[in-house]
Amino acid sequence: MDNFRSMALPNTSLLLLVLQMCALAWQAWALVDLRMEDNVEVYMDESAEIPCLYTFTEKPTMVMVQWFVREREGHRVRISYSDLTMQKVDEDTSYSNRISVLSNSDGETLTIQDVKLSDEREFFCQVSGLAAGNGEGRTLLKVFDPPEPPVIEGVLSGVSVSGDSPLKIASCETREGFPKPNITWYRDHIPIHPTTGLANVVTLVTKEFSGLYTVQSELHYKVTKEDKDAHFSCEVSYFVPGAVRTSESKGINITVHYPTTSVKIWKEWPEGLVKEGDKVKIHCQGDGNPPAPIIFSREQSDVELDSSQGLLVLKEVSRADSGAYECHSLDRDEVVDTLQLTVHYLDPAVVVPKDSEVMLKGESLTATCNALSSLETSTVWFKDGIEVGRGHIMQLQDATFDTAGQYDCEVTVPSLPGLLTSGSVHIIVQGAPQIKDAEREIELTEKVGAWVNLSCEVRGYPRPAITWSITGSQSQSWREVVKRETEDQVHSVVILKVSTHTIAVCNSTNDFGIETKTYSIKSIPFSQTPTARKTSADNSGVIIVVIIVSILLLAVLGSVFYFLYKKGKLPCGRSGKQEITKEKTNKDDIVVEMKAKKTEESVLLKGVNGEKKPPNHQHP
Repeated sequence: MDNFRSMALPNTSLLLLVLQMCALAWQAWALVDLRMEDNVEVYMDESAEIPCLYTFTEKPTMVMVQWFVREREGHRVRISYSDLTMQKVDEDTSYSNRISVLSNSDGETLTIQDVKLSDEREFFCQVSGLAAGNGEGRTLLKVFDPPEPPVIEGVLSGVSVSGDSPLKIASCETREGFPKPNITWYRDHIPIHPTTGLANVVTLVTKEFSGLYTVQSELHYKVTKEDKDAHFSCEVSYFVPGAVRTSESKGINITVHYPTTSVKIWKEWPEGLVKEGDKVKIHCQGDGNPPAPIIFSREQSDVELDSSQGLLVLKEVSRADSGAYECHSLDRDEVVDTLQLTVHYLDPAVVVPKDSEVMLKGESLTATCNALSSLETSTVWFKDGIEVGRGHIMQLQDATFDTAGQYDCEVTVPSLPGLLTSGSVHIIVQGAPQIKDAEREIELTEKVGAWVNLSCEVRGYPRPAITWSITGSQSQSWREVVKRETEDQVHSVVILKVSTHTIAVCNSTNDFGIETKTYSIKSIPFSQTPTARKTSADNSGVIIVVIIVSILLLAVLGSVFYFLYKKGKLPCGRSGKQEITKEKTNKDDIVVEMKAKKTEESVLLKGVNGEKKPPNHQHP
């Protein structure tokens, strides 16, 4: 233009020349096809690439490309220049050390390193092909920095439902984001929209020195009792390159204060039925928050029962504690709940006949055992620890001495274990003495000088008296060694030395009669073997068995020796037999000789059945 100003041309000619040059310039610009993106988006601290693509309709002889940036004040500053011979980054700009330009056949790409928030500006690409044409394009660089996750806090003191206007219940904060993030509130994942008188949101936006934004939001909400179980949360939405993202806080529960609308009473202990002596725990709880103090009382009574924190403890309850119990909260007297308590009981057992009862042998008796109870009972009878009957009534038929003894009845409540009572009756059976042994007369055969035990065991009531009557023995030759007595039994044992034929009689007597047991003892010389006899309980059958076995063994041995003698298997026996045959002696001499020699000839002179045989007797 300076050149044009220096030319001395008329004003009209100068105007025409300018118009022609503008037309030529417009035509040159129209010959360049330059393409740039409207926006380029990038995260802060990353690298941004801004392409500038161009084409010419005519091949230029020279291409010059310049990059500009718009400053905050509005003017443009060049930051790079290139042509066919050089490529240069301008010095003394805020981009001198952070940009680079890459050229290719389609155009150039401007790369900005370590992008800052301040780089969010317009960047211009200016292309000049001289006669081939000129062109310019622009791109807006957008910078993004995601904020921190939201932090939510509820009001620690709680919120009352009695307020007439919304009260602050929570706050939410998100820090250091760019561009400015937004906060949305939720109740149980449903968005909360500001509503007059119900919900209101107060937002505070702070721009930090770094250029990042911090957003604080307060939720003012009119709570109801139903909000005690609700969960409130906040969500932050923010822009990122090419998208919008969200971040949700944790859910919090708001402490809601509300009055009591109902109370509930229940028996905590014991589980199931209650019996006398139990400790009973009764709980009562209202639905108000914070919980109001609980008051316990008996139905139709204004007397307050001693309780603590909604717990009423009744120690060692009795049937008098049965009845209705009420509870109510201190803030709402009209809100009441009632519990019906029943204390079950079992009175001591009553046995009829009482204590003891006397029966005669052969009689019958009906005994009863009853106990008053609030529940159905079960009765079992025992004698000596053994069950003898079931039911409240026990029948004793045709009494014997075995019927006597103590009978215990045990009364229980099947539906409530732990309730138990018992009683007893002592049965006494009167009757004449009764010898326990089946045999009343016992015969014994004993050697002279032997000691024998004689036993006599008798039952009866009143307890029989036992006396011994012994004839045939001297008084100093016997004595009582055992005497055991119970309520209705006597056991006496005497020891007696056999001298002659003796009769021992056990006499047992009481008010109802007499019973005897007789021992008849036949004495034999000491050298003889006692014959089989009947023995008492003290002279057991073991001795008889031993004697019988011994006799049988002797008989078998005698038969064996006699058989061997007849077959000539015993030479000494054979010669002995010949000597006896030759001698002419009488029977008495033979017997004396055999006793003196004590040889097997004594066996040979007897038959198998014990009969004596003459020496010359021959078996067929």
